[in-house]
Amino acid sequence: MATQKILYVCQEIAPYLPENELSTLSLDMARQMQERGVEVRTFMPRYGCINERRCQLHEVIRLSGMNLIINDNDHQLIIKVASIPSARIQIYFIDNDDYFTRRAVLRDAEGVLFEDNDNRAIFFARGMLETVKKLRWTPTVVHCHGWFSAIAPMYLKKVFYDDPLFRDIKIVLSLTGDEFEGELSKEFKQKLEGEGIMDSNMKILENPSYENLYRFVIDYADGIIATSAAASPTLLEYARSRGKKVLDYMEGDAKDIFDNYKRFYDEL
Repeated sequence: MATQKILYVCQEIAPYLPENELSTLSLDMARQMQERGVEVRTFMPRYGCINERRCQLHEVIRLSGMNLIINDNDHQLIIKVASIPSARIQIYFIDNDDYFTRRAVLRDAEGVLFEDNDNRAIFFARGMLETVKKLRWTPTVVHCHGWFSAIAPMYLKKVFYDDPLFRDIKIVLSLTGDEFEGELSKEFKQKLEGEGIMDSNMKILENPSYENLYRFVIDYADGIIATSAAASPTLLEYARSRGKKVLDYMEGDAKDIFDNYKRFYDEL
């Protein structure tokens, strides 16, 4: 079997953000798959709370400089990179002065979601895929971890579908415990349509809650992994009803868990 190439699209990764279930697993997935002989590329947003000097981020000039138009406004795409020596992996960061300079991740000081999180997620998805194209690297699997990464499958299937780099990829979604209350911008559906994402099922995004977002994106996925005991049972059942390959949440020995992840990728 040819070497798997997995593109991890992550909402957050330790140690660049505080350790929690989501950020720690993002790091462990990349490290564990690399140890199993998988070729890995890992992306996350460069949130403003990440200390670039301490974390030794540096800009990759040859990958930066493209402008992306989001909601009729130009935004410069900046690519940075850093290494985690203890894990022997490299992380690519998607950056932009308009979206990622604030010293917070997805919520303000009162815990309220930023109103422009939809624009930020769109920029992250597009910027990440444009960067992979510049790298001329062809993944076999794209694994999206965290809701902020969940827009990427829409682009892969509707915008980049005819690009040879992405034509034969398989898409995996994590279901975690990262649900948000409320909804994204009411203009979210209109913005996606403006990006060229057209689908008869998009009506569900007129009310862009966490559950509706995932119900829509699950239809673009080939496999679903419950990476948390808090993963939504309703969404897991929906995935099964849509004929998706599902890996239920596992507890126990880390080696067994990541061996199962690797087997899941291979079977796709």
